[in-house]
Amino acid sequence: MTIETIDRVCLPTSGLEIAIASGWKPVCHITYNRDAWVKLIEPPSEYAFDEARLLCPESPDTWIAWIPDYGEIVLDKSHFYC
Repeated sequence: MTIETIDRVCLPTSGLEIAIASGWKPVCHITYNRDAWVKLIEPPSEYAFDEARLLCPESPDTWIAWIPDYGEIVLDKSHFYC
């Protein structure tokens, strides 16, 4: 981790933050399976759980999933951590 000073404010920056700021897009290479639980980046409602159970792939980039206290939903891979 490096420290950069900008207008007398110290901001910690990681290599990942610098790479993303330069335009680099992270790519997820994890293969998910049916019945796997994934951690959501942002739950669909304030009352829903922050995890979802993958039910079946809908397309190469989307999954039909079930979220406790919410129900069935279609999630893009960008909606959960990889």
